[in-house]
Amino acid sequence: MALGGGHGLHASLSALRLLDVDITAVVTVADDGGSSGRIRRELGLLPPGDLRMALSALATGRLAGHSDRAESSAGLAWSTVLQHRMGGAGALAGHPIGNLLLTGLMELHDDAVTALDAVAELVGARGRVLPMSARPLDLMADVASVDPDDPVQFRRIRGQSAIAATSGRVTSVRLIPEDAPACPEAVQAILRADAVILGPGSWFTSVIPHLLVPELAAALTTTDALMITVLNLEPQVGETDGFSPEEHLRVLHEHCPQLGVDVVIADRDAVLDGPSLQSYAEGIGARLVLAPIALAESGARHDPCKLSLAVAEAAGLGRTKSDGGFHRGPTDEGVL
Repeated sequence: MALGGGHGLHASLSALRLLDVDITAVVTVADDGGSSGRIRRELGLLPPGDLRMALSALATGRLAGHSDRAESSAGLAWSTVLQHRMGGAGALAGHPIGNLLLTGLMELHDDAVTALDAVAELVGARGRVLPMSARPLDLMADVASVDPDDPVQFRRIRGQSAIAATSGRVTSVRLIPEDAPACPEAVQAILRADAVILGPGSWFTSVIPHLLVPELAAALTTTDALMITVLNLEPQVGETDGFSPEEHLRVLHEHCPQLGVDVVIADRDAVLDGPSLQSYAEGIGARLVLAPIALAESGARHDPCKLSLAVAEAAGLGRTKSDGGFHRGPTDEGVL
């Protein structure tokens, strides 16, 4: 299974789709910007944007009797529909169709999980998408100024979109409310999983929030699942400017000291000091997998095929190649 939000989780799920595994995505629900922010402010519902992106990554359009080519074509069509943003200048301008669809179903069912399962069935999703909490949450970050002449060296910023846009350096983040209830289905999925992928993505606003929901943190620190952390390809302005790979791992530990990491996956070309990262990984009891996982034409984006190979190696999945993906071997069983 994979935890995160936005483009980072989309990358993880796109990679997992190439493996013969059961997939569950647990998605952050703290977004307060753009279409998602408008929906949560006006209707009080979960922000649907990150949930929509996860469904888009898993969409196959799969129907009984369809060939792989037909499935791929239908999946691409549904992914495009979910991601398409309404045009014009009216009230609907800028809203992705997937956001509106999810919002309507959440109103109809009064239950986000039922709504997500309904859209997953509609688009033939390869796996299940769950929110980390059934209620919208807020983020509060402590931010240090990077301007030595700034009279206010430390600020407290509320809201995911404001944190993502900060010109300072995020030092820590917390959820509001701090005792937010976890989605029960997400907790059970973590406890049943054989492997959990944390990252890549916006470190303080998409990855770390999962560690701040008490019930999710308890599940992540007690599960027998292999814990895999996928590092970002480059720093994110505001959130992780100047962060080394080791510092990414350090802040995970600071926000959830009991979290154990078994495997760290990083891009071979993005890591400037391999021995230092190797030493740090060994110090926290993790195995380092350095592999080429970036798209050749864009070092800022993960290549789903390459990342799937790295995940397969990290999780010890069988190397039986079929239909372009790597599948479990005859003795490998697992739920991702």
